[in-house]
Amino acid sequence: MKEQHRFPPLAALPLLGGIAWLWSSAQAGFLPFILMLPIGGGLFASGMATLLWAGDRRFCQSMALSGGLGLLALPFLVPALGLGTALWLSGLAAAAAVAAGSIAVDQTPEIEGVPQPEPSLRLSAGVALDEMVLGMEQLAISLPAGDLAHRMVDEVHGAIAFHRSQGWSADPLAYHATPPPLTAPRIETARTGKIAYEHLRFESLYEPPDEEPGRERWLALKPPRTAHAYVLRHADPDRPWIVCTNGYRMGLAGIDLRAFGHYHRVLGLNVLIPVLPLHGPRRIGRRSGDGFLGGDVLNTLHGEAQAIWDIRRMIGWLRQQGASMVGATGLSLGGYTTALLASVEPGLACAVAGIPVADLARTFWRHGPPLQLEYLAHLGVDEALVAELMTVISPLALAPKVPLEARLIFGGTADRLVSPDHIRDLANHWDQPRTLWYSGGHLGFRMDPRIQAGVDQLLRDVKLCT
Repeated sequence: MKEQHRFPPLAALPLLGGIAWLWSSAQAGFLPFILMLPIGGGLFASGMATLLWAGDRRFCQSMALSGGLGLLALPFLVPALGLGTALWLSGLAAAAAVAAGSIAVDQTPEIEGVPQPEPSLRLSAGVALDEMVLGMEQLAISLPAGDLAHRMVDEVHGAIAFHRSQGWSADPLAYHATPPPLTAPRIETARTGKIAYEHLRFESLYEPPDEEPGRERWLALKPPRTAHAYVLRHADPDRPWIVCTNGYRMGLAGIDLRAFGHYHRVLGLNVLIPVLPLHGPRRIGRRSGDGFLGGDVLNTLHGEAQAIWDIRRMIGWLRQQGASMVGATGLSLGGYTTALLASVEPGLACAVAGIPVADLARTFWRHGPPLQLEYLAHLGVDEALVAELMTVISPLALAPKVPLEARLIFGGTADRLVSPDHIRDLANHWDQPRTLWYSGGHLGFRMDPRIQAGVDQLLRDVKLCT
């Protein structure tokens, strides 16, 4: 962490930008004022809060979100305010967003075992994108309240006691039952844009263990009962496969096939992209991923356990089809799932965990609403207790089955969604495999060609591709 100023100078940018937005909107009339108020007010409030009470991560998130919205509003500002004023206001908003990224980097303490990011305009812009995403998630993440909060607390305590009684807390691998073979999935041809693919689906058959709290609620959710996957394959039946697991809020064919298409198009692999429970066509909320992180933590546990169950059935099906080798990779939440899969499923050719979450409890407590988390702690559930609950699905609690030379992790030194200590801790648990760092935010690896080149080299080294 750099030396900190009592009043961060960069806070002046959103403060002045907010004043300009509010002044211009007031001059334009009542309707423009109402429409521009959230952006102008957001810039002013986050700038003032950062200036007076620097250190709260949510200030930068709100600042970046307001700035990003102000930049996107440019086409709508021109008719009302004229080109010059519109460009000026959008420019101020963009500068405020980048300032949020810079402030976030400056306020981040050094993490032992993690390379320090080199400050730059590009780094600040990349981190600003992370802050925008977190700003939007502020509005979406909510924990149970009232009677639901008391019910969740009872379930957490009950589930931990149940896991201990079954011996799963000491032996998490025993929690994962061997699923039945997948014999006849339904496969349909489909297209997203110019990409033709196969849509695979089947009945999951997953059920949480008998007597485990939250079991009946999970089984009452209909969309997760059907497993889905997107498939890109070549004509050769024995060609190697790579299983690519989607990240949080992904799970849609148009996104996932583009995110992982490189392995099919460039490396010539067959690709299977499982859809995580509560994502894409398995979602239960308005947005993909709703209910997986936040909400009931038992749903998170069962969602992740079902993901492993479903993917293991899919891998068995691939081997039935003649797959010569099967590797696995994933991004973010998919990186977590890949790391867990590598400790449960034997025979994987490799495991590549990209920008992976390593500890779900740590993620809850970093990004969850502070006041609600404090209330849960008051009721008797804190981060340590949730971490114990998640032991049965934690990649940090199980030994990887993939050989050391076939493991790879990559992550960003300035990632705000998955803080770099997750990558460090997984690398330590995995006995220091190949670990690639890039200077950037959560999705900054796309801008660093060394990351994909490093992943491709691992796949060649393990003979998954040539």
